[in-house]
Amino acid sequence: MPGTSGRHYIDRVNSPEDLRKLTGEELRAYCGELRDFIIERVASNPGHLGSNLGVVELAAAIHYVYDTPYDQVVWDVGHQAYAHKIITGRKDRFDTNRKLGGISGFPCRAESRYDAFGTGHSSTSVSAALGLAVASRLRGEKRHAVAVIGDGALTGGLAFEGLNHAGAENADLLVILNDNRMSIDKNVGALKEYLLQITTSWRYNKLKADVWQGMERFPRLRRLFQKFGNSLKSGLLQQSNLFEALNFRYFGPVDGNDVEALTRVLNDLKGIGGPKLLHVLTVKGHGYRPAEENPSIWHAPGRFNPETGERLTGGEENRPPKYQDVFGETLVELARQNPRIVGVTPAMPSGCSLYMLMEAMPERAFDVGIAEGHAATFSAGMAAEGLLPFCNIYSSFMQRAYDNVIHDAALQRLDVTFCLDRAGIVGEDGATHQGVFDIAFFRTIPDITIAAPMNETELRNLMYTAQQGGHGVFVIRYPRGRGVTADWRRPFETITVGKGRLLREGRDVAVLSLGHPGNFAAEAAARAEAEGISVEHIDLRFAKPLDEELLHRVGRKFRRVVTVEDGAVHGGAGSAVLEFFNANGYDCRVTMLGVPDRFVPHGTPAELHRMCGYDAEGIYRALRQAYEETTKNA
Repeated sequence: MPGTSGRHYIDRVNSPEDLRKLTGEELRAYCGELRDFIIERVASNPGHLGSNLGVVELAAAIHYVYDTPYDQVVWDVGHQAYAHKIITGRKDRFDTNRKLGGISGFPCRAESRYDAFGTGHSSTSVSAALGLAVASRLRGEKRHAVAVIGDGALTGGLAFEGLNHAGAENADLLVILNDNRMSIDKNVGALKEYLLQITTSWRYNKLKADVWQGMERFPRLRRLFQKFGNSLKSGLLQQSNLFEALNFRYFGPVDGNDVEALTRVLNDLKGIGGPKLLHVLTVKGHGYRPAEENPSIWHAPGRFNPETGERLTGGEENRPPKYQDVFGETLVELARQNPRIVGVTPAMPSGCSLYMLMEAMPERAFDVGIAEGHAATFSAGMAAEGLLPFCNIYSSFMQRAYDNVIHDAALQRLDVTFCLDRAGIVGEDGATHQGVFDIAFFRTIPDITIAAPMNETELRNLMYTAQQGGHGVFVIRYPRGRGVTADWRRPFETITVGKGRLLREGRDVAVLSLGHPGNFAAEAAARAEAEGISVEHIDLRFAKPLDEELLHRVGRKFRRVVTVEDGAVHGGAGSAVLEFFNANGYDCRVTMLGVPDRFVPHGTPAELHRMCGYDAEGIYRALRQAYEETTKNA
């Protein structure tokens, strides 16, 4: 259990230089202390746990063998980089991980010279590391470039594009495939089965290991085997290897949780030029039994007791449900009514709660792996044959599928409902995960519907409306976290597309909100009303198409308008309102509240809403200022 191994070594290691002073036996002990350190810190300051426990030995071995930061390491996906961060001088700041003003939960170039490339999204490491390797080659430098790709990231198409180019480029690149059979949930697809086949091929791996070890006393013969190894292995074993077919020298699989064995292998590989792939087998959650036994839950478990493994829920059973769970339960309910409905997710069945449909109707739910573009086009293909796909993709991940939505779904006016979980400010995951651009980038696409529910019941009804079909691409965006009421299981109602709601009539100033921040606006309007400011509050519901009837009413009635949205103000719903007023000749001054024109760092959602100025207090201040300007100019 955590704490039992003491702190004999971890206090001595504050940099890779310190790490390299340890003996092999000391390095093994250090890894145990490092694992305990991560468990203890993540127990009280939640973050990603299982993925980081699995790569403790791998991170230590890499920094032990390679001359970092001169040799460059790219971690993919970045949520497995905690051990890397602690080794590279951020141990004393690790308590600030994912907190406002603290260190990021992902590699960040601005944070440390050891973070060779920022990797908040998956499948980018091979391309990035290849770029680093080629740049070093062009400058005549002898720097090693290492890409560590794991947690299912190899299923992303960009990873294969990078492998294909790297094999042709012949740059000095080592790709370490951290194979733990998991992303957040279990890996899926043919690649998973292929890697399993490689791993369990006794004849292939035994012969390769025997030949390699037998040549230790004959270095010249060993180098010759390296040069012609691919053809020898194919001929002797009558078995091809995908990576070798891409001109990579394949090594492994090896035990990724044996730090001494890893250092020996990495030392060998340092002397081999060209593209290489080392296949390491790790256990997600290694060394902590609860995380090993249930890796999906312990990917990011929240607060927990490190001694007992008890997760500390904090009375969540009495709180409103998470939006993602309302989506999951509603989709099952709708699918039982409508046999044309299917569900799709790119490797996030637990994160978006599509697992509920997978359990209820497994033949109608599809996890396609980390492949957002494929998820979108796959959904479009099913829609072309009359099915009604609900494709659930996190908002920031949807950025990767933008072309697929335009070309394969919207252009052909296919009925695909894209449910964007984690839309708006997501909080502690930071700038790479804030889902703030989707309104702006989707609003430019013709014949598309963009909706955002203010509460759980509205989410249910928007989903019910979308599954009726005939709308083409229908985007429903909703935030990470909980809604506002536990009383959300109400009979379905159809919402007229493009119709908003008048929630409060007023005389002095209007506030137009989109989505969940409408609850902040309602609180601000009530406070203003108590102070004698009459506020009209409209829930837009739709960023596209807009409710023109309501907007004409506002344009005729008010000279000061405040818009509120959980997204970028440049090009967002507020911009759409401003464009409408301008096109129709209304003399309205519009204050647009939302995410300003900058990347938003990590912090709690409440802290970031306040920082961006659209929490209830920020909206109240904007309403009061608008009112004062109105009375001053009257």
